[in-house]
Amino acid sequence: MLTDWFRKAFKWFLDPVARFFARIGLSANALTIIGCLLNIGAGIVVASGRLQLGGVCLAIASGFDGIDGALARQMGKPTKFGAFLDSTLDRISEAAVLIGLAWWYMQQPGQIEELLAYVAIVGSMMVSYARARAEGLGLTCKEGLLTRVERCIVLIAGLILGLSNYALWILAIGTVFTAIWRIVHVYRQLGDEPL
Repeated sequence: MLTDWFRKAFKWFLDPVARFFARIGLSANALTIIGCLLNIGAGIVVASGRLQLGGVCLAIASGFDGIDGALARQMGKPTKFGAFLDSTLDRISEAAVLIGLAWWYMQQPGQIEELLAYVAIVGSMMVSYARARAEGLGLTCKEGLLTRVERCIVLIAGLILGLSNYALWILAIGTVFTAIWRIVHVYRQLGDEPL
């Protein structure tokens, strides 16, 4: 999974930035909220049709996803509520940008990309829900091709390179496939085990 790789590969960058935020007294939860607001801003930029700028904004906002966790660990204060808040606002952040893209495509008659954006939103929510529900049953469920980091990379690249239509196809198909993959993975672990 790319998430763990990114965390290790960019530790040299994340840790000093997290130390800076700790020095100025910013909490990890505050950083999570700021990151969500930046993602919503990126969604608004995308909705206005400035897709490349929206991609740059999304890349900057996505950087906060790694920093809030690093900040919590550095301060020695990772909390259950912080993890809950981060996961919840990640869903809002992702949906905001995809809704912005759907809005922009609504202004372009005869485009299928609007529908693809909706499928990608539902698919990404199902990927996250499958993991959360599995973890609620005491299982780990990080399988699949399009976890949050991969989805962000696809969307950022698609927006910046002017290939948002291809990115939406990848996200729509990939998120549905990943959700199904996780369902199968959980079934293999549980089978017909009684509740």
